[in-house]
This record gives sequence, C-alpha cells and structure tokens, in this order.
Amino acid sequence: MDELLGKKIPYSSQAEQAVIGSMLIDPRCIAEVVKKLRADEFYVRANRDVYETILAMFSYGQTVDPVTVIDQMKVRGVYDENVPGYLAEIMRITPTSANAMEYVTIIKDRALLRSISTVADEINAMVYEGSGAAEDVLEASEAKLHAVRENRGSGGLREIRHVMQNVFDAMSEAAASGSRIPGLSTGLPDLDDLILGLNKSELVIIAARPGMGKTSIALNIALNVAMTQHKKVAIFSLEMSREQLVTRLLSRAALVPSQNLFTGRLTDQQWRDVAAAANTLSACDILIDDNSTLTVADMNAQCRTIRGLDLVVIDYLQLMSSAGGRGFSNESRTQAVSDISRMMKVMAKQLGVPVICLSQLNRAAEARQDKRPLLSDLRESGSIEQDADVVIGLYREGYNNRECENPNLAEAIVLKNRKGQTGTVNLTWVPEYTSFYSVEKYRDNDA
Repeated sequence: MDELLGKKIPYSSQAEQAVIGSMLIDPRCIAEVVKKLRADEFYVRANRDVYETILAMFSYGQTVDPVTVIDQMKVRGVYDENVPGYLAEIMRITPTSANAMEYVTIIKDRALLRSISTVADEINAMVYEGSGAAEDVLEASEAKLHAVRENRGSGGLREIRHVMQNVFDAMSEAAASGSRIPGLSTGLPDLDDLILGLNKSELVIIAARPGMGKTSIALNIALNVAMTQHKKVAIFSLEMSREQLVTRLLSRAALVPSQNLFTGRLTDQQWRDVAAAANTLSACDILIDDNSTLTVADMNAQCRTIRGLDLVVIDYLQLMSSAGGRGFSNESRTQAVSDISRMMKVMAKQLGVPVICLSQLNRAAEARQDKRPLLSDLRESGSIEQDADVVIGLYREGYNNRECENPNLAEAIVLKNRKGQTGTVNLTWVPEYTSFYSVEKYRDNDA
C-alpha cells in the first residue's frame, strides 16, 4: 500500500543478502550476528525465511552450510525450487564475511525507520479518528515511541526458543558479574539475600504506617544505588521538598544528625564532614522532582527521556492521581489506587528498571495486638499486592512502645516476593541520621 501511495519503504535487500551470505561463507560469524539481529528486522520474506532457518539450526547446534540450510528449509516448510539458486547467488555477490556486523547495522537502521513510520501512522490515526482525549493520545503516543526507542516492541507472541536465549543471556551476565544477587543492591545485605536485589521491570512496594521510616529506607536505598553502585536514580516526591530530601541524604552521607543540619548548629568538624559529603553527593546521578500534582503519566514521560536510568523511587502512592490528571468523581478512591498501581507496574515494564513506590497501610494493624503489617493492611486497594513483585512492610516496636527492650530494632518484613522466599530481616534504626543499617554492619561500626 505504501508503495502504491508513492512512499519508499526503508529497507536494504543488499544488506540482508550480505548478512546471509556472510553466515553461509563463514559460520563463525553467526554467533555475533544472532546476538544483534532479530528475524523480524528483515523486510524481504525470502531473506527472513533463510535467516530464521539458520537461527534455528544455530540454536540446536547444527552445522550450517548451503546444503544443510536447504534441507532444514524443506523440513520447516519454507522451501521452494528457487532456493538453491538464490543461496548460490547470495554467496556469489557477498564480498566478504568480515563486514557482517556492518551489514547488520544497515538492516537494523532500516528496520528502525520502518517502526518509526508505523508508529507515526498509528498516531495520525488516533488523532484523526478521535480515539480519546488529547492527554490520552499523547500518553499512548509516548508509549509507542518509547517502545521503538527501547527496541522492545509493544508485546506480541514470541517463540519460546527466542525467550530462552534471553533467559540464558541473563544467567550468563549474572554469573560473569560475580555478584551474589542479580539486581541492584539495596545496601542492606540480608534484605538483598531475601529479595535478590532490585531487578529490572519490578514494582517494589515499601509499606508502613506513618512515622515508621518509609521515606528514610527508600532514600537509603537510592543513595546506595547512586553513590556506591554509580547508577542513575530518579526520585519523585509528592510529600517532601527537594531541599528536605537532600538534607536527609546529606545527614546520612556525612553522619551528622539531621536536626543539626536543619538548625545550622554544627561543630567545625561537622562542617567539614558536611562539605565533604556535599561534594560526594553532588557527583551522584540523582534527579529529584517534588511536584505534588504529578501523575503516573507525568513520571513515565519524564523517565522515558532519561538515558541510562537505573532506578525510580516514588513517595508515595496514595498522594498520586491517575494519568492525565483525570479525577475520580464517579469512581471510588479504591478504584483510583487500583488504576495507579497497575499503571506503575506497566511503567516499570516499559522502562525496564525497578520502581520503588511507598505506600501507606490502613489502621487495621493499630487494632491488633501484634501490630506487624500484613498484606491485607495495604490501604485502599487489594490491587497493590497483585501488581507488586515485592512487598516490604516496615515495623518498629519502639515506635509503639518506647519502653521496649530495643527501641531501635526495626523489621523489614517481606510480605510478597515473586522470586522466592518471604521472611523478616532485622535492621537497626538510627533516628539522628533518619537511616536504617544492617544489624551486623551497625554493630561493627559502633564497635
């Protein structure tokens, strides 16, 4: 249809043939090619059939040459009488296999242009067909363009052998890293061991009653990811200002009581410690937005523009409104929170990074003798626990009972964990720095 309308479809038949010819001439280049090139990036159907056949043979460890490829094409039902002559011609015109990856680059470039063209047509259709409010169309358009940018597509069925390759790649990457966990470290080793760190596309909910330290532990994690692991972190605070958040981060990094920072009453040594910590923090890749009217769509749109983003922190869920600022005059707040939690999970998948979102617990725990949080305490929605990959409930006995044996003992209770075990991790709460530490680490430092 595009050709009938005078549009020139972007593709390079020569590059597609050259990649196939390179693999037939020198099968040693196949491993590198299949890491970079997907079958659906071929435009010419005949070339795609040959490439898919070679890809399948490589996956099963079979020998790849013109004779075996022809035989497998017969087995796969994509053979016709022109195939032998076509493969011979491809091998004849391929100048050298040394440039195989250059040919791959050309194919991927043309495939990307076709994807952009397709998305542009879809956006035009939404606009001219009146498919919704402008804000909805904008959000859908951004999602489509982001999917193209990330080269992940918008979903669809994929054969298990292709997914299996992704799984093995992830396993190999984890093994090569030498880390005991596959995801980003929280800075709390016992918690890392239980949840295996913060992993790509995960929605992690940290829930507690007010005053238990939700914001504090989230900032602890963000600081560890940015300062120790040198990753890029985006923080969206709907409750506290940028300055309040940075003051808390500075207190933790400098080990100077936050109250001293707010009052400015510092000793000479504390001023030096704060100055050194400020320099260290300034070099960290932390981005903060304190707009209290942010929606999930706003956050998603901002995050899509950030190259190399590694972690998103949101404080907190019940203060958020839905996409496009739409109200819920005709819907319950429970439905609103359900929509928001679902959109956050979609955002985590689209961005391909872990998203930490803080959440309030309802008052049910206050009426129980054991006030430790339960999944059922998640405020206003059961959908939060469904959408989340990990749910962590915070509890401090000292908050409710100042006469308890250890008022600074805190518990991070893993209430849900899609990757494995649930359980409780003991932490030490240090109120002067509004920080959490692993029990062992704090004991060693204190000694």
